Amino acid sequence: MLYSVMRLLHFLAIFALAGALIIENMAIKPVINDEDARNLARVDAAYGISAVLVFVFGLALWLWVGMPSEFYTQNPLFQAKLALFVLVALLSIYPTVFFVGHRRSEASAIAVPRLLRLCLKLELAGLVIIPVLAYLMARGIGLNT
Repeated sequence: MLYSVMRLLHFLAIFALAGALIIENMAIKPVINDEDARNLARVDAAYGISAVLVFVFGLALWLWVGMPSEFYTQNPLFQAKLALFVLVALLSIYPTVFFVGHRRSEASAIAVPRLLRLCLKLELAGLVIIPVLAYLMARGIGLNT
């Protein structure tokens, strides 16, 4: 029962994370106004909270409930998935700092750096690859048998 609840919570957090990241990618433009900056800061906060929840529930699934931790730990696909999750988290730092810094701005036009838009796109690309790795890993692919 606990395993099912943890998996459900993990999936819900993943969906929230994906939704927030998709909204950010759709809403970001080369130039935003003060209202856009406030809204993007809120969406980014939801993204950050959901990322923490994905990590916490994933950690619980890895170490405490479900399959033995060795099933995951020894799988190179799991290690790649974890590394990609960390990379996506690191890529999200720059947009978060930008959105937090401009959330109280009253400027009518805020230039959004190209690097920020690139970070958001790379995060989205990583988010597409992570479930593929999770699917393969859950099927035991990558394990030395």
